[in-house]
Amino acid sequence: MPEIITGSEISAAPPLQPKDVKAKPASALSRFFSIENRYLPPMLITTILLVGQLSFGLLESFKQTALAIGVAMLLELALGRLVYGKFPNLASAYITGISVGILVRSPAFWPFALCSAIAITSKYVIRWKDRHLWNPSNLAICVLLLLAPDVFSTLSIQWGNNLPPMLIVWTLGALITWRVKRFHITATYVVSFLLFALLRGFITGHGFQAEVAPITGPMYQLFIFFMITDPKTTVKPRWAQCLVAFLVAAMEMVLRLAENIHAPYYALTIVGPLAVAIEIWITARKRPSAQPV
Repeated sequence: MPEIITGSEISAAPPLQPKDVKAKPASALSRFFSIENRYLPPMLITTILLVGQLSFGLLESFKQTALAIGVAMLLELALGRLVYGKFPNLASAYITGISVGILVRSPAFWPFALCSAIAITSKYVIRWKDRHLWNPSNLAICVLLLLAPDVFSTLSIQWGNNLPPMLIVWTLGALITWRVKRFHITATYVVSFLLFALLRGFITGHGFQAEVAPITGPMYQLFIFFMITDPKTTVKPRWAQCLVAFLVAAMEMVLRLAENIHAPYYALTIVGPLAVAIEIWITARKRPSAQPV
């Protein structure tokens, strides 16, 4: 006689486990804009270069930019092989080189090569507890601003009244930083910059529009989407990342009031490494020391 299964037995049957349900495959668009896509930031920075160059001719020259990119990528390959015994992914080196190519202003070629070389070398030399302290390109720019101010400067032009290029870059930048879970850093810095611009306008008498104008420049697009969001040189907790972004904007305001035209670079160079060092120190103190056997 066949066994009869009652309704109570059916209801008591164990529910399907998550492993029994096939996950819906992600769409190609979702995979493209996922955090695992390491080539999103390089594509964004290339877009900034193309939009800025086609709209305003922001590069010193394509040859100097190519030199900066080439030095960064070749040195990354050499040092990665020498230090770790393998060739690293070059996405980060490409971003460093193209950032140098966009940001550096010099009639000579050697500052572009030297700036890229300092940036890449710092990734392997200036470390504590196997972590970076300084953003590579930001550090290299600050070093050359201090050592060679007569032949080295940085990009400072604004987008002007041409709104479409700015909207393209900001839309792509916001989308990509949001997808890679770094948009809160950019947003905190931008809001802080606007508030401090309002305060600076009252202090200096220049007005809000004059104080807020720099953030519309291509230099700031690299700064807010790449330098302050660099995963290797930012603290781990989300709240701490927002706090550091606010403190960078605050330090920048102080430097701007002191009439330092390179305020954002120096502000990040001061605040960023200090925050990372504090986090490393706190983490080391919390970690229990090994007990003797």
